[in-house]
Amino acid sequence: MWRKRAVGWLIISFTVLCLLVGRLIQLQLISTEHFTDREINLLEASVRQRSQEMVIDTGRGNFLDRSGRPLTHKNIPVLILFPFLAKMDWDIERVSEITGASEYSLRYSVENAKEPFAFGKPEPLQLTEEQMEKINALKIPGVFAVEKKYNLLESPAAQLIGITGENQNLVKERYPDKELSINTMVGITGMEKSFDEFLLPEGASKLVYHVDATGGPLFGINVKYVEPANPFYPVNIKTTLDYDLQMMAENLADRHGIKKGGIVLLDIETNTVLAMVSRPSVNKDNPFDKESGGAVNQMIKQQIMGSVFKTVVAAAAIDHGLDDPARQFDCSKKINGQPDPKYQHGMLNFNDSFARSCNNTFATVAKELKDIDSEVLEDYAKKLSLTGPVGWQGDIYHFNDFRQLQDEEKGRVFLSEDAKKDRNFVALTGIGQHEVRATPLAVSNMIATIARGGQKDMVRVASEIEYKNSTSLLEFKEKKLDGETIAPYTAMKLQKLLREVVINEDGTGKWFKELPYEVAGKSGTAETGRIVAGKQLHNKWFAGYFPYKNPKYALVTVNLGVTEDTGGVNPLFADLVKGIYNFNHKEEVPPFGSTDS
Repeated sequence: MWRKRAVGWLIISFTVLCLLVGRLIQLQLISTEHFTDREINLLEASVRQRSQEMVIDTGRGNFLDRSGRPLTHKNIPVLILFPFLAKMDWDIERVSEITGASEYSLRYSVENAKEPFAFGKPEPLQLTEEQMEKINALKIPGVFAVEKKYNLLESPAAQLIGITGENQNLVKERYPDKELSINTMVGITGMEKSFDEFLLPEGASKLVYHVDATGGPLFGINVKYVEPANPFYPVNIKTTLDYDLQMMAENLADRHGIKKGGIVLLDIETNTVLAMVSRPSVNKDNPFDKESGGAVNQMIKQQIMGSVFKTVVAAAAIDHGLDDPARQFDCSKKINGQPDPKYQHGMLNFNDSFARSCNNTFATVAKELKDIDSEVLEDYAKKLSLTGPVGWQGDIYHFNDFRQLQDEEKGRVFLSEDAKKDRNFVALTGIGQHEVRATPLAVSNMIATIARGGQKDMVRVASEIEYKNSTSLLEFKEKKLDGETIAPYTAMKLQKLLREVVINEDGTGKWFKELPYEVAGKSGTAETGRIVAGKQLHNKWFAGYFPYKNPKYALVTVNLGVTEDTGGVNPLFADLVKGIYNFNHKEEVPPFGSTDS
């Protein structure tokens, strides 16, 4: 009996031993870098357990404005202190003398620290270059003066640049062949997403100190500086944004109470984005909060555009001879022929109809155009790049059809063939209602296309990718958009129509008559179909360019989902024009925003 029991215990013990050995083999040899379905890297975890480290730079790439100014971060020269200093006799008096910090605050901070830290609260103490040299010359173990990268609290163009986050499923899905830590930050939205593979870290720059189980020194008191083996990384994405113009636009959007909407400012000559503002702002505590919607870039999402679409109808009318200046339209009637109790403009010709945005004229012309060619409105929307996408795309490096704006939506004119055949729907389409949609970015590109005389180009938000040492990795050169465009003659007549909106004494753009730049453009007020507190909500637009005789800028301002008697975008557009004029003429411009970390 005892022999059976002994054999049983031996079998059980041997089985347990085998299981333990198997588990040990799994931990030590097989699953060291991919433990459990959470893909835990046991090697990294082990190193973290027996070391203290201060990350100086995560190694993820950065974004710069067109002149090289940081948009997402800043490097601050700081004093790094390690907790083991509390157990040492170190030259605290000399460090205090160099930095100006009191001995008490230095000693108190070290004694209460559990991990390495940048001295100073709430903001780190910022050192001068001379102070850094003196601190490091002391060669005190655990005391370092280094430049540490900090993310900007107020990042300009937040939705355009985008959001990053840790997402292990996304890392595996996007980069199945790369050996990346599950804690790798990846781009979730915006340019962070579009340029993610370029921005991936080659490794972090950090100060590392190895400790035993009690937190004491494992290999003496030497702190090692670790940095990526590749000296060319991290890379910088050089955007086309102008930092000062961007901050001015952000400030003015908020000053004019834009709750949902924004601004697009293009350089017409290079067809690049100088500033892009989207509201609501990103909620930093919960960026993907659906209620706030701040993570969404409204400037690349399709919106109901209203009377701005009359520009497309006007282009088609010019080419088909329907803009006869002798012809009169009854602009005291609605598009259904009934008297209009709100607008009593009387009889107007085509030019005055455009200046005063007469709905009946453009509903009538749209129906006449459809009788000539059932595809004409869609064809001209495409010629004017309104249906998009308009963002830069092409083959680069080892990427096929790389897109700078992966989240950009297309516009549209009709959704169904049935709508094209319904004259009531065609009339609504002629005034930019019903199923007509376009992104503010595409609208700005349409305006730029007209200002250039019909030349239709892709819009760039980045000009190049630079290595860490500022040499070029690759450039994004100017590219034309595929497909037909409008003729120079058509563009010239549209330019005159857009200018008439401003100089006509009853034009919808008369706001801009006295601005320092001559402006040409088109207003828009679109019904959204949404009713709040008994009032219909509208999208309000102004899309224009300036200076009229020598076009330099295309500008779109849009306020989404506001009541008809509020939320005008004209004052915002006007203040932007004034601000840009002052900026270009080197007059004193008030500071906009802050880059505190």
